[in-house]
Amino acid sequence: MNNEKSVLSCKNLSKTFHDGSLYVEVLKPINFSIQSRERIAIVGPSGAGKSTLLHLLGGLDQPSTGQVFLAKQNLATLSEIKRSHLRNRYLGFIYQFHHLLPEFTVLENTCIPLLLANINPKIAEKKALSLLKKVGLIPRQHHKLGELSGGERQRTAIVRALVNDPLCILADEPTGNLDSHTAEQVYQTLLELNDEFNTSLIIVTHDRRLASRMDRVLQMEDGKLVTITD
Repeated sequence: MNNEKSVLSCKNLSKTFHDGSLYVEVLKPINFSIQSRERIAIVGPSGAGKSTLLHLLGGLDQPSTGQVFLAKQNLATLSEIKRSHLRNRYLGFIYQFHHLLPEFTVLENTCIPLLLANINPKIAEKKALSLLKKVGLIPRQHHKLGELSGGERQRTAIVRALVNDPLCILADEPTGNLDSHTAEQVYQTLLELNDEFNTSLIIVTHDRRLASRMDRVLQMEDGKLVTITD
C-alpha cells in the first residue's frame, strides 16, 4: 500500500456500535488505499461492512479507531466545515437511492456541488450542461425527478458526482434498484466517464459482472478484507 501516491487511504480503520451494554464490531481494523485513476470493487455478503467502510472513507461517519487520508489530509484533524469542503472538492458520491433533491430540476441538481464550492452560477451551469450532454440528458435538463426514469435519475447522479472534477468517486450499489438492462447502461456511462475524467473509483456492489471490470476486487466478510484480487 503506497500512501505517498494514493488519493484516498485509511490506516487501522474500525467501527464499533454501542447499544447499551452491547458492542457490535461492524468493521475490524482495515488498511487500504486507492491510487490515482485506479478502479476498485468491494464485494461481499450483506452485513459484511462494505457500506460502513465506504461511509468512513467518505468522511460521512466517524471511525471508532484509525485515520482516513483524503488528498494527503487527515480527516480527523479537520473541523466539520473543512471536512465538508474537502469532501465536496475531492469526492463524488453515487448511491443506490440517488439522493437527488426532488424540488429541483436535473440541471439544478447537477449544479449543486459547484455552487457549494462558490463557483459562479453561469460557469456552474455551463459545466453541468456539458456533462448532461455526454449522458444524453440535455432534453431532460428542466425536468424534475418525478418525470424521470430510474436510469435517468442515476445518470443525473453520476453527473452530479463528476461535475466538481473529484479525485475519487464512491459508489454504493449504484444500480441496485434498476433492472438488468438499465443497470448495464448506467454501468457503461459510469465507466466511460470514469475513463474520460481520470478519476479513481470505488464501487460497493453485489454485481460480479461490474466487479470484474475493475482493476482490483476486495472481498469483505465479517467486517474484514479477506481477499484482494488483481
